[in-house]
Amino acid sequence: MMHENYRGKMQSLPKAGIWGFNWFNVWYTPGVSSVSTTIRDNYDRSFDLSNRANLVAVVSDSTRVLGDGDCGPAGGLGVMEGKAMLMKYLGGFDAMALCVNNRDKDGKPDPDRLIEFVKMLEPSVGAVNLEDISQPNCYKVLDELREHCNIPVWHDDAQGTASVTLAGVINALKLTDRKIEECRVVLYGAGASNTTIASFLLQSGLNPERLVMFDSKGALHPKRDDLENSPSKFKQWELARKTNPKCLNTMEEAMQGSDILIALSTPGPDTIKPAWIKLMSPKSIVFTCANPVPEIYPYDAKAAGAYIVATGRGDFPNQINNSCGFPGILKGALLVRARKITDKMAIRAARSLAAFAEARGIHPESIIPTMDEAEVFAREAADVAMQAIEDGVARLTLSYDEVYSLASHDITASRSLCHKMMEDGYIQAPPEALLEKALKQTLALYGD
Repeated sequence: MMHENYRGKMQSLPKAGIWGFNWFNVWYTPGVSSVSTTIRDNYDRSFDLSNRANLVAVVSDSTRVLGDGDCGPAGGLGVMEGKAMLMKYLGGFDAMALCVNNRDKDGKPDPDRLIEFVKMLEPSVGAVNLEDISQPNCYKVLDELREHCNIPVWHDDAQGTASVTLAGVINALKLTDRKIEECRVVLYGAGASNTTIASFLLQSGLNPERLVMFDSKGALHPKRDDLENSPSKFKQWELARKTNPKCLNTMEEAMQGSDILIALSTPGPDTIKPAWIKLMSPKSIVFTCANPVPEIYPYDAKAAGAYIVATGRGDFPNQINNSCGFPGILKGALLVRARKITDKMAIRAARSLAAFAEARGIHPESIIPTMDEAEVFAREAADVAMQAIEDGVARLTLSYDEVYSLASHDITASRSLCHKMMEDGYIQAPPEALLEKALKQTLALYGD
């Protein structure tokens, strides 16, 4: 209803002025001819002479829209526009929602068509954010585009979730006086998010022999022949080969004495059993991040013995929210014109988030920054940019302070413009009755 009131959430506005009719001759023809020929002779000048350096394409085939599954080619537009809105307001860069019809004649989504679309799109944008693409296509699309595109291609459902989750884990470990090398970890769910979380945890020092992951058929381990013989499960098989060498099969076995549980699976609240949490070690860490309903409610997890609990919801403490990650990560990548976002950049972002929260104070009910802490995004952007330079994927070499200053300026300008348009009536407040109706609808969606 609110979306219908505004007919979407985004619009395009010029950022160069028009002080008279003759300015069209500057911004369009004949003045723009020199822009075309300059870019023809030097491809990288496209970042200087257009908005490309500050523009992200949010691309989806809408095959896994939130928890609603395949919503048809246009079904993801609301989510992609929402992502673009957050990028502009939180990250200070422009974004456009692009939902792609990559279905074949039988209506089946074709990952190769999506890959080809993004490759053709590359000259117009500074980065691509992939979103809501079903398995296993999401893996193929991301891996192919990261390898062959000369701009960052980022899959927020996977890399973004993993980065923010890692930030929460880092501070939870500090509060419980643990080292990741010594932890026993259970991951419940083996989709794009948890497989990437597993990768980031392992790259951060987790012993693979201390990790057990579960998919819909049970625990992953080296004897899972069904994974070995399934090309679509290559990510899961890669993890199965190097984790859980004891071939534990049940949650009861895996949870016995475990330190950390991260669930990204079926919305609960009965997916994760209190009895399982009772098997964990003292001061256990439990992240149950399914939306809109976590796999177990925080109060039930704490009653079962969990010390630190995080969910994907903002009405409980410790929200694991991608929106704390991707605006700063992409802004940092854009400002140094990175050619890709490496795993080290995403992990550096996690450490940046954790450090920001620690500096302002952490406790079991607050382990990670929130979206309304505006300062975090510029800090994160600067850290990510520095890692891009270290990794050799940046076109520009800037100092930390230069990136921080540029990011802060752009984020402040975006927010100020939005608020100014609201104050001046160019963005009008919705009718009171519509606000009340939307609030009731949201409460009904989130349940208790």
